[in-house]
Amino acid sequence: MPVPESRGLVARSLLRDDAYTALRNAIIDGTLTPGERLNDAELGQWLGVSRTPIREAIGRLERSGLVQTKPGRYTIVSPIDVREIRSAQSVAAALHELAVREAIPNLSDADIRAMREANDRFTSAMDARDADAALQADDDFHSVAVAASANPVIATVLEQVTAVLRRLERLRFSSLDGRGSIALHNQIIHLCEAGDADAAARAARQNWQTLLALVDVAADIDPHTQAG
Repeated sequence: MPVPESRGLVARSLLRDDAYTALRNAIIDGTLTPGERLNDAELGQWLGVSRTPIREAIGRLERSGLVQTKPGRYTIVSPIDVREIRSAQSVAAALHELAVREAIPNLSDADIRAMREANDRFTSAMDARDADAALQADDDFHSVAVAASANPVIATVLEQVTAVLRRLERLRFSSLDGRGSIALHNQIIHLCEAGDADAAARAARQNWQTLLALVDVAADIDPHTQAG
């Protein structure tokens, strides 16, 4: 097969993905605050990339609800929108419930070990009050079932709807309030190991429903929060 004439596709893809990840993480951890104006040139200089991957990343962030743009006027970090959080949470809870239900027949011993290891890291991060490590460990825990579900649509939709929940999750994992997830994770592991798809799926939904208790807290902390 002749070599395609186009060049740099892999590098361009990596730049785009890296720019998206860096900006998403900066919004989640508060480096870029709600309502803050975003300038393409400044972001490009900060990340060491050109305008193109920055604009592509901004587009993805806008679709995920983390950025708002008005062409020709401004691009800002989205305020925390209570209605959007509630909508995203309900979808995320339902999809994680479905992921666990569909994953049960496919889960291996290695998957169960991976879930336990992720929850151990989550516990250590909570003890250390390391919100970033807790968020990563929580992602790793839930990604086991999402992958084992063998349903690519679940992963695709979760990538979009979960983004707006990350700021709320980080708030929860910055306090001892998030320790309840440790027990829920252990319950999910036990039920998955027992092959109880219905109970494991319900526990997964319950785990994600705990985020709703923080919506009002977020509204009190962030003056840019938009009420539902």
